[in-house]
Amino acid sequence: MAFRSKRLAEQKNKEMQAELAAQGALDTIECPSCKKMLIKTQVVENKYVCYECGNHFRVRTFNRIKMVADKESFTPWFDDMESKNPLGFPGYEEKISAAQEKTGLHEAVSVGEAKIYGESVVLGICDARFMMSSMGHVVGEKIAAAVERATKKRLPVILFCCSGGARMQEGIISLMQMAKTSAALKRHSDAGLLYIPVLTDPTTGGVTASFAMLGDIILAEPKALIGFAGARVIEQTIGQKLPEGFQRAEFQLEHGFVDAIVERKDLKKRLYRILKLHRPADGYANFEPATDFEFTPSELMKERGSKEKYMSAWEKVKAARKVNRPASVDYMAEIFDHFIEFHGDRYYRDDPAVVGGIAELDGQPVTVIGVHKGKDMKDCARHNYGMPSPEGYRKALRLMKQAEKFHRPIITFVNTSGAFCGMEAEEGGQGEAIARNLYEMSGIKVPILCLMIGEGGSGGALALAVGNEVWMMEKATYSVLSPEGFASILWKDGKRAKEAAEVMKITAHDLHELHVVERIIPEYGGADESALHDISMYMKFHMRNFLEKYSKMSGEELAEDRYKRFRSF
Repeated sequence: MAFRSKRLAEQKNKEMQAELAAQGALDTIECPSCKKMLIKTQVVENKYVCYECGNHFRVRTFNRIKMVADKESFTPWFDDMESKNPLGFPGYEEKISAAQEKTGLHEAVSVGEAKIYGESVVLGICDARFMMSSMGHVVGEKIAAAVERATKKRLPVILFCCSGGARMQEGIISLMQMAKTSAALKRHSDAGLLYIPVLTDPTTGGVTASFAMLGDIILAEPKALIGFAGARVIEQTIGQKLPEGFQRAEFQLEHGFVDAIVERKDLKKRLYRILKLHRPADGYANFEPATDFEFTPSELMKERGSKEKYMSAWEKVKAARKVNRPASVDYMAEIFDHFIEFHGDRYYRDDPAVVGGIAELDGQPVTVIGVHKGKDMKDCARHNYGMPSPEGYRKALRLMKQAEKFHRPIITFVNTSGAFCGMEAEEGGQGEAIARNLYEMSGIKVPILCLMIGEGGSGGALALAVGNEVWMMEKATYSVLSPEGFASILWKDGKRAKEAAEVMKITAHDLHELHVVERIIPEYGGADESALHDISMYMKFHMRNFLEKYSKMSGEELAEDRYKRFRSF
């Protein structure tokens, strides 16, 4: 009743405000997207987002600082840099002066040090009101200098990007800022530090082709225009008509260039969570003290028992293929806290068959990657039935290399009948993508734990299973090829799949005896929704032990340990 009364009061207040606005008693503003007249105070309360259509208004520098930085924590840097006219362009000094007077800003970008829920960062804000936030030599110099100081102070950098591109009045000097800012960010990255660009509307031209797209993690606001060549340039240059939604944030997410689209109301918390997961730490087992536990299966699971070892290999093949078997995302949700999913391979596409991101294992940051088959037939189709494309393997490798940079352990969950074998996969270089993962994973200098939770089909599974240890669930399978394929190749009869399953040695117990897997994970009578918690807690308990064991090793020792493991086969 209290909730209903509050809702009615809010509705009445909105109606009253709307009436006052109609009478001209309240300031109003028109939404450029839906064209509706909005009450300005409500737009401000909604963080400059249209409460009718969700359009994100462009935000002024000081308002952006208020939204993301702790109160009075922002200290500006380099506001005394002098603007010049390198080409002697007529009227350029006057244009700069007019922009300064209109906006109250020194230049199109403001940089400085700030805190986000207590986490220190170097913060940069581009403002479209200042000559469309075009990149001249002062913009490039302020960003490069801020990144250099962040490197010296070992601070992460967050840049809110917004720009129409290069500043035409500065010609080739503007172009040089692309290389200068990129070089500064390379040194910052080589120092093992975090960089997060947040792409706002619009982010185009030379800014997109430099500092906006070089983040460890790239975030974007909904429907932000993001692209190198603007729509007008494309249409006028080559006469190509562009589809609706082209170059918007959602387009960039689908095509693999953006990690996540974040609503403005959630942005500060999301940034804080990412910063917290990137705090410097010693070792790989920095667990929160209050989370120590001993794993004991529930009474229900004890009663169910474990009969998997007595099942035939073919029965296990069928069990591993069940659609209702818990998926990688189910185990992730049960085991880890604060999972943040990242998208895209940064080259072509985001493959939904591979889900990955960062999370906490009782306070210890980890990179988590899983092949996701889907949870029902519609979901399976959306995730391509867990058959990764080249983009999926490249996304996984990108996240693993990111984990290596920030000294995070890697945990993978594998459940795939194999890599996708369609024409587009071959055109995208499926073989190269798998080979590259095997090559790179062998030398990664953080612990890698791989769990076979369903099917482990051929090289498509191995591409995510080059670990220091590989664990396998009791009813999971791991094989060079499906039993059907094996029977077809060797015996020219795919109907002999059941027979093939027995001779291929593909079950957890077979592979444990062959030392291909280090641990068999009990399923307590069968992996299903009722057993999910117990199986997950078993995994979690032993994951902690795994990280404590490998925490004592250097990066070189971890890579050598992995090399020796596979060298022994």
